[in-house]
Amino acid sequence: MGWTTGDIPSHSGRLAVVTGATGGLGYETALALAGAGAEVVLAGRNETKAAHALARIHAVHPHATVRFERLDLASLDSVADFAERLLAEDRGIGLLVNNAGVMALPERQVTVDGFERQFATNYLGHFALTARLLPLLRRVPGARMVTVSSLAASIDSIDLTDLQSEHAYAPFQTYGMTKLAMLMLALEFQRRSEAAGWGVDGMAAHPGYARTDIIGNGPASRGLIAVLWRIMKPYLLPLSPAAAQAVLPILFAATSLDARGGGFYGPSGWHEFRGSPGVARIPDRALDIAVAARLWEDSERLAGVTFA
Repeated sequence: MGWTTGDIPSHSGRLAVVTGATGGLGYETALALAGAGAEVVLAGRNETKAAHALARIHAVHPHATVRFERLDLASLDSVADFAERLLAEDRGIGLLVNNAGVMALPERQVTVDGFERQFATNYLGHFALTARLLPLLRRVPGARMVTVSSLAASIDSIDLTDLQSEHAYAPFQTYGMTKLAMLMLALEFQRRSEAAGWGVDGMAAHPGYARTDIIGNGPASRGLIAVLWRIMKPYLLPLSPAAAQAVLPILFAATSLDARGGGFYGPSGWHEFRGSPGVARIPDRALDIAVAARLWEDSERLAGVTFA
């Protein structure tokens, strides 16, 4: 029998922050962590969805300590405001799960800060959030920062000359680039943590082919892809695990005593589509240390943050 939520050790007394926690994989992550005794901050944009998520968690775990904090990762001001609220509480964070994201938006969109929306939401906002919360993570022995990547991380490379997809926007390629960036963020974070003595482990996970609403909200929202999705949906969905199963690699990275800093975890089944959590294959592009270092430096400049 593989690893399950029953193997999560007690997280009593630990504070966990989960982005995109009002639905899908983020909700399942928050639910499991609350069940393990963690105090969980559900970070997201939609207060209505948050209210439903909190009610569902309390229905399963009546004594859980969970709350919602508004966070729009597409806005660097929102990221800064969110971080300031947590810094003002002056309490260490034991776990940060960078999960929120958007997928393959049919047309290129620009955020209030002028960044391509997938790059901003999936990656740059999380980069800025991690930098701002690092002082709180460093206060907790054994703290972890987990980024949620994807099988799509193998689709594209990091084009440091066109991070905003201004020269060429291809929905799935841009999505894949942001998920490769998330994987590289975890690996570079671990290298810098070890070098600087931060005492925080950085690791990544992917859910395989997960059955969540991110497809319907992204590539299947309109246009030709929407038509193809409606045709293929009855055949593809039975092959994909529900979010409660797909979330296990993320929870493994976040909580298992067998998970290691710098590790990448995913389903252990065929082509890592589904199955019990295990070590995932890291694409060769994610191992380019020179590109990772330049991406980090560019990201600090774009986001206006430093990991001091």
